[in-house]
Amino acid sequence: MALKLVGPGKLVPKLFNVIIEIPAHSDPIKYEVDKETGALFVDRFMSTAMHYPCNYGYIPQTLSDDGDPVDVLLITPFPVAMGAVVRSRALGLLKMEDEAGNDSKILAVPVTKVLPKYKHLNEVRDINPDLL
Repeated sequence: MALKLVGPGKLVPKLFNVIIEIPAHSDPIKYEVDKETGALFVDRFMSTAMHYPCNYGYIPQTLSDDGDPVDVLLITPFPVAMGAVVRSRALGLLKMEDEAGNDSKILAVPVTKVLPKYKHLNEVRDINPDLL
C-alpha cells in the first residue's frame, strides 16, 4: 500500500486518519515511515525496558513543530497492525519534549463506527487513569 497517498482525512480536526507505526504492547523498537518512499524503517532500538502502552502513529500529510507529521497515541483494546490506517478522533493532547524541543502527542481513539465500545470517551478525563 502506498501510505504516502493517504491523506489526513476529510473532517480534520474533528476526525482524522492515523497510520500506525508501532502497535500497542510492542517491544521497545522505534519505527518511522520514510516520507519519500513510504517504507517502514527501524529508527532506533530503545535502551529502556518498556513497551508501548497503546498504538503509536501519525496523521499523514501534517507537520508538527519537530518537522515530522503530527504524532498520535491511539487507545484501542487490542494492538493494531503496523501500517494500518485507523479513522480516529482526539480526546486531548499529551505535552512532551525531547532533545529537539516540543514533541507533543494527540491522545485519540477510533471513531465510534470503528469502535463503538469507546463512544463514551470524549476527553482525557474519561480515560481509565491506569492507562495514563
